[in-house]
Parts: sequence; structure tokens; C-alpha cells
Amino acid sequence: MATQTSFAIAQRHQPADALPFLPAGIPWEAAGEPIVASPDAVSQWDCSDTSAPSPKAKHNPSVGNQFPVPGGHKRQLQALAGEKPLGWLAWCPRLRTLLLDLLLIYISVPFLVRLFPVMLTKFVYLNLVAFPFFADLRRPELLLNNTISLYLTTEPGVTVGIWHTVPGSRGAEALGKDQRWYEEALADAHPVIIYLHGNGGTRAASHRVQFLKTMGAADFHILALDYRGYGDSSGHPTESGFTTDVLALYDWAKARSGNSSILFWGHSLGTGIATNAARKLQEERGIQVDAVVLESSYTNIREAATHVPISTLYRQFPGFEYLILDSLALADMFFRSDENVKVLACPLLILHAEDDAVLPPHLGRQLFEMARSAYKDKTKVKFITFPKKLGLGHDYISFNPELPALVKDFLNIK
Repeated sequence: MATQTSFAIAQRHQPADALPFLPAGIPWEAAGEPIVASPDAVSQWDCSDTSAPSPKAKHNPSVGNQFPVPGGHKRQLQALAGEKPLGWLAWCPRLRTLLLDLLLIYISVPFLVRLFPVMLTKFVYLNLVAFPFFADLRRPELLLNNTISLYLTTEPGVTVGIWHTVPGSRGAEALGKDQRWYEEALADAHPVIIYLHGNGGTRAASHRVQFLKTMGAADFHILALDYRGYGDSSGHPTESGFTTDVLALYDWAKARSGNSSILFWGHSLGTGIATNAARKLQEERGIQVDAVVLESSYTNIREAATHVPISTLYRQFPGFEYLILDSLALADMFFRSDENVKVLACPLLILHAEDDAVLPPHLGRQLFEMARSAYKDKTKVKFITFPKKLGLGHDYISFNPELPALVKDFLNIK
């Protein structure tokens, strides 16, 4: 009689979602003792079958009959047994925290840039990214023939590193020669290129080394400069400081080159440095550099910043212009090539690859149109594009074997 009463009570109190591992009709509340599922017992339940439970039961003397459990209840059983949740569930809180942290950083950066504009110089100049990381800048012969490393003090407390590559036609003669011989060689009537590289890295970067090889083989002298704060040069990078470095190197080369022509060749960020130096030389000293070549150029740094790939993260950000673009001026970065070319009168050659993904070719074309409109002698300004099929992109115009001939043709050099 007691058993029947217990059974009735169990049926009356048993919830709709009764534990599935107990067969129907077994009293579990009436006895007054709660059922506790032990980890040992749970580990033996068959949770892999998501279909209806099999009528066959497994028997374990320690826990009695065990019946298959539908797979949908496995998480409940794991919780009863004190086991950890499934692996991906454990990661959910961490993933959520990570995403929130990234969102906070994303939102904070524009405001930090506005408050501390000097932060932008780290992104624009990238001088701390000194690739290739293990290059010995004092030993260019490990990468190049006919090349030595020298150092020039451009102002008190600032010394810059320079590689001097002599023309390939003098390669055999250059073997074993010291810096004095290289300086005297500048007066051999071969044109001299002062090469002004882009942001990041050093003069030992692979595409810069290739430039020295290509133009050296074409019988140019090349003076490849690492601006202040780059490579093994001392000091801190600033736009005005770059101009000081370039003009100091120009004066040094001019004092040794005799009647040899000297041209500024800027690449990427270096195009703005080249036009800055050429304009200052002309306006303050009344001297025209013999030519300016701009490779992968832009109109000004503000316009360039709206097109470089990293800015895609913030172009749609509310206040992008005020918080980031306007902060470039607060950090004293302008690089106004669009204004500089309106003043210049020297021959100006602009080179751009159609597949340049960093600074799109329309920026180079805009600069060309501005210069051509301002120049009285239109023949002094030329714009050359390289088709996409060549795959030259932003950094590899110097890999084009036709480059020296194009430059010599423009400069009327045989």
C-alpha cells in the first residue's frame, strides 16, 4: 500500500521534462532521497545517439540499470557531473572580451591621435621598422658591387648614413678603393642621383638595393640617403629635418662633382622630400637642381593619407577628417608637392605604376597636371605610367629593365 502511495505521489509531482535516463514509472521523489548523478555514472552513459532511446539497457552494479540518453541532454548531464562545458562554449566569454577590447582600441585611436598628434609621425614615417633587420649598413659590399658606406654630419648632433654606388663602367677600377677615391670619382662627368627612399626600412631594403643596381649599371652615381632617425642615422625624423639632410648632401656632392649634373630622385614619401628640397634650393639660394624624378608620388600628405590602405579602417569613422587628417598638420607634416611643383622650373619626370595599391596612379596624374599647368616650358614635365601586366606595384618600378633608357631619354643623356 505504501508503495502504491509513493508511486502515486511520484506521478503527481514528476515534471514534464523528467530526467530521461530513468524509465517511466520509477518513483524518485517519494523516497525522500534526491538522486545524485556521479561523474563515474555519467561517463558511462551513451550520449552519442540522438535518436529515440534504445529499449536495451546497460547494467552497472554500482548504479543499476542505465538507459541511453538522447544527445540533446548531454550538456545537462555534464553540468550535473561537474564537468566543464564544451570547448567552444568556454571560449565565448574570452572571445567576447577580446572583441570588446578591439572595439575600444578602434574607437580610442582617433581621439588619442588628436590629443597627441606626434603619434601620427610613427605611422607616417615608420622609421622604427628598420627592415631588413640584420643588414650591416656599414658593409654594403655584402649586397652591392662598387659601393661604400659613408657618413655626413648635416647639422650639429645629426649624422646620416649614405651609400655611394659608382657607375658600373668603373666597377673594376673601384675594387679596393677607399672613400677618397669614391669622392673624386663624382667629378667624372657621369650624372649623380641623390636617392630619397620612402617610409619604413633602410637603404638596404631589397627594392632600394635593386634601384642602385639598375641605375648604377646605367652609369649613374647614386647617393642613397637614410634620413635622420632611419637606419644608422642619428636624430629624430621631421619634415624640415629631412630637407636639411638632403640639402647638406647636395652641397657635399656639388662640391665634389664638378660639372656633373645632380638630380633628386624621390620614391613614395621621398617624392615630397624631393620637391621640398628642390623648392627650398630654388627659393632661398636661387639654384635649380638639374632634374627631379618622382616615383610613386602623391599631391600632399593629407591626400595620400586618405588613400593608403591602412586608412580604410577609419575612412567611414565619424570625424575622420578632423580627428586624423587635420592632425597631420598639428604634427607638422605637409609634404606639399602640389604647391612645390608650381614653383619649380627644373625638368620634372613623374613615374607611376597603374597597379600601385598604396598610392593610386591618379595622384601622380593630378600632380603632373598641376605641374604642367604651372610650367612655362611644358616639355620639361613628363608623366610615364607602367601597365598593370608588368606587376610593378608601388615598390618595383626599378625592376623594369627599360627604366634607365626612359630616364636618359627624358634627360637627353646618351
